Amino acid sequence: MDDPYGRPAPFGPLVADCHMAPLARPGQDITFDELQLATRNRGMPLEGLHYDITPVGMHYLLVHFDIPSVDVGDWRLRVGGAVDRPVELAIAEIRSRPEVTIPVTMECAGNGRARLDPRPISQPWLVEAVGTAEWTGTPLAGLLQEAGLADDAVEIVFTGADRGIESGIEHDYQRSLTISEASRPEILLAWAMNGRDLEPQHGYPLRLIVPGWYGMASVKWLTGIDAVTAPFAGYQQATAYRYQESRDEPGEPVTRIRVRALMIPPGIPDFRTRSRFVDGGAVTVTGRAWCGTELVAGVELGVDGDWQPAVLDEAPGPWAWRRWSCSWEAVPGDHVLACRAIDADGNIQPGEAPWNLQGMGNNLVQEVAVSVR
Repeated sequence: MDDPYGRPAPFGPLVADCHMAPLARPGQDITFDELQLATRNRGMPLEGLHYDITPVGMHYLLVHFDIPSVDVGDWRLRVGGAVDRPVELAIAEIRSRPEVTIPVTMECAGNGRARLDPRPISQPWLVEAVGTAEWTGTPLAGLLQEAGLADDAVEIVFTGADRGIESGIEHDYQRSLTISEASRPEILLAWAMNGRDLEPQHGYPLRLIVPGWYGMASVKWLTGIDAVTAPFAGYQQATAYRYQESRDEPGEPVTRIRVRALMIPPGIPDFRTRSRFVDGGAVTVTGRAWCGTELVAGVELGVDGDWQPAVLDEAPGPWAWRRWSCSWEAVPGDHVLACRAIDADGNIQPGEAPWNLQGMGNNLVQEVAVSVR
């Protein structure tokens, strides 16, 4: 039997472990468990790339366990561990602190997983797990300074209210940052998204925002911040979110976002296949590009394997994507459009997917098939 409900073989085997799940068999269709994850989480429709700031309802969403139901009247943020002055703060106290708003592009580390071969069985993202929001909150660094970090503190551990089981291990969702990373001035304790209180699925009443890092670092539904004197070894830090070729190696931790460009598919789509149809003549192809370090340095548009430079606009902020555009003279026939970005360090998107066991950091060049009429 394939799963507890007796669903037939095309849905594939039941998968209990999101990150260390088995690989899909050659030619295996999406499994029931992947379908179930896909209906709980959502990606940004690529036409959402039109917006400098992604509308909340279009922004990508990944929830590991259940969305907590938080009574904000009883909620407190606990700051403790290796600090001189432990404290508990109500949301009103946090919101009375110095306030900043910054646009930040956030991307799921598993974005592109479904395009890998063999495919890790997990949340089956294509390229749509991204969005850029204006986050309002208070800098974390100020709170850490007031708490007084102990001399032997090495990391800050962030605990969310969401709890579940992976690999048979029951745990709260927790991630850590080194003291130096956590002290960056742009890291926020955020209570608002695009000028409104956080919605429940986005971490209400308070979440962490770590600009430049993949989304797993931006812990939602924060309940605790603890300074620790040894590197944190919780499941979501030491087991999940690793670049590894096999289960026998520890791998490297997933951290900063790899450089990527996406285009808004031009023309109009076929409903089921999303194939594109474009009228012949001058077509302006546009999209967005981003990375986790400095701003993207360049973007190129590919037409049937021939590349030409695109024009880059100013970014909404240092941690937000940049709009790019490029003119294409569309001639009748079938074509493949592609786009690729390069960062300030010379890293360019690859033409072959960077495979790893958990399906992390796949910034493979996007391709869009287009029929010109």
